[in-house]
Amino acid sequence: MTARIVNACMVCALALALGVLGCEKTETGGEEMAAKGTEMKAAAYTAIANMGATNGNSAHGTVTFTKVEEGVRVVAHFEGVPAGDHGFHIHEFGDCSSGDGKSAGGHFNPYSVPHAGPDGEQRHVGDLGNITANADGVAEKEFVDAMLGFEGERSIAGKGVILHANADDLTTQPTGAAGARISCGVIELAAEPVSEK
Repeated sequence: MTARIVNACMVCALALALGVLGCEKTETGGEEMAAKGTEMKAAAYTAIANMGATNGNSAHGTVTFTKVEEGVRVVAHFEGVPAGDHGFHIHEFGDCSSGDGKSAGGHFNPYSVPHAGPDGEQRHVGDLGNITANADGVAEKEFVDAMLGFEGERSIAGKGVILHANADDLTTQPTGAAGARISCGVIELAAEPVSEK
């Protein structure tokens, strides 16, 4: 009888020990999962659009978008662009399947307001103004835009980026008379932070 009690107590003690170890393992696993979730959320605040030339054009490059305290930092680098100013916008659809870039739709404008420049009191969320190419066909621009976001109505994730043939005059409706679309890309969330040029 005493031996049975001792054995039962040993089994209970062993079960209790395994349970405690199991709980400790679960807590650690939970911490690891939370850390991974934070990393994934941080990575979700970086995105890149790989820009390809539309039919008959040579403009190509990358545009990166990174969440910062003041909004979203945009870093654009293009090559093969005709010298001068070119309209630079986020468009409503992440679709570059048509050879002319028109499958990206109109400017990203969730609030249905008039077109304007990036500093306009009212503007399309996608109104990023102009980017200037030098004589070598290189166009670069870096800025922070407070209107862009990665969540809610202003989320740019999955939208299109368009580089236009002409300058955006910042007033003509609905597109600033920026002309044809010479480069198109889709804003895709990055799995890890993107190193910028």
